[in-house]
Amino acid sequence: MSRLPPLSAIRAFEAAARHGSFTRAAEELGMTQAAVSYQVKLLEDRIGTVLFLRQPRRVVLSEAGKRLAPAVTEAFQRLSAAFARLRETDESVLSISAVNTFCTNWLVPRLGTFQMAHPEIAVRLEASHRVVDFTVEEIDVAIRSGKGDWPGIRAHQLFTVDLTAVASPEFLKRVGPITRAEDLLPLPLLDCTDDCWQRWFVQAGLAKLPRLKGPILQMQTQQMIGSAAMAGQGVALVTPAFFDADLAAGRLVQILPVVVSHYDFKYWLVYPEERQRSAKVRAFRDWLLTEVAKDRAPTKDDGPRTAA
Repeated sequence: MSRLPPLSAIRAFEAAARHGSFTRAAEELGMTQAAVSYQVKLLEDRIGTVLFLRQPRRVVLSEAGKRLAPAVTEAFQRLSAAFARLRETDESVLSISAVNTFCTNWLVPRLGTFQMAHPEIAVRLEASHRVVDFTVEEIDVAIRSGKGDWPGIRAHQLFTVDLTAVASPEFLKRVGPITRAEDLLPLPLLDCTDDCWQRWFVQAGLAKLPRLKGPILQMQTQQMIGSAAMAGQGVALVTPAFFDADLAAGRLVQILPVVVSHYDFKYWLVYPEERQRSAKVRAFRDWLLTEVAKDRAPTKDDGPRTAA
């Protein structure tokens, strides 16, 4: 296979041939005039022929240079067009990976406003609890829960992982009034973690960790336990932000005004440091942070929707 001359030398020749000037080529390429002259001389030595005739205060393409210049310019134009098409295609699809309940309960109902604001960006959405490896997967951004301290990752805090106890109105009618945390002990409790209920009871004011008397039904996601609670199967610990529509509509009722944080975990928008200049990533980041800020803004209806 034949070896091409150095690309830097070819680029210097192409610019000088197009401008008919080493000085103007140097301005375009961000080089000195001497550097352009050196690169052209390097190319001439490599191919064994003169490409420019050096005349007082100007350079003129030689016959060999005239034959070579159009082909080199066309080659660079094709390269430029190929990279432009690649950038255009890459920027037209945004791949998002989000943890399950955040994805289905919070992101999906709002995502239409992003697509209306950015119709040029198609969205590919994946709901998964797995940790995305940006180095080997074609994922642009992800929503993770954790402490936000991932190496090489730009992380924007969304909101804390808070939990509160909820149940359906029908379930509460069936079990009778609940006025204190102890009233929950004999009831079926829906859970997707090991110790959050214990921590919730402590937050509710119990002096010591209680012995749970009712059955604990463990499920994998908040979406599952929230659905089970709406079906009247028990009391669930959920993040209120994920079920605001259900709380507002009365499908779920916050039993007591007690909220416990899931350790120091928070939800984060994350993406690799090197992708922070991507237009589609910036667009999604700005939209998402604005949506989160809207949720945080106080409204007339603020305050816990607790059982009567």
